[in-house]
Amino acid sequence: MTKPASPSTNSPAPGSRRAAREAALRVLYTVDVGKQPVEEATEQTFAAHTLEPAMADFARSLISGTLRNRTDIDKAIDKFAVGFPIARQTAVDRNILRMAAGEILFPVTHAPAGAVVNEAVELAKKYSTSDSGKFVNGVLGALVRDREGKLEAITDIKLEETNA
Repeated sequence: MTKPASPSTNSPAPGSRRAAREAALRVLYTVDVGKQPVEEATEQTFAAHTLEPAMADFARSLISGTLRNRTDIDKAIDKFAVGFPIARQTAVDRNILRMAAGEILFPVTHAPAGAVVNEAVELAKKYSTSDSGKFVNGVLGALVRDREGKLEAITDIKLEETNA
């Protein structure tokens, strides 16, 4: 098994949304695990990883939106991470899920939910364990289906098939 990369290595181009998401993940991880103040973590991360101004603004909106709505985001994640509540998740997975759920549930950005899920899965594959991509995809997929009112419909169909 290869060791996952830390969120501070292997940066993409500074003009990409992925670079902004990676920078936001670094900050959220540092605030969560290192208990560092968000302003300090943001300043250090942005100093070490150059982002174009628009992408730095995008990263800041991800960071602030995630932290501002963290209580509600954590409740949503706990609802869909069956058997793996926030407290049991690895710090990297937890912060990837928080950032993506914030982007999906709140007007943090205007990215389509599918793109947000795909980016989160890629971050999980890059920075976490070999199973993290599937876990992140499952949790966020359920969250998106629930948000779109499709989860209940799928559950109802399965219940009808079981009772038939």
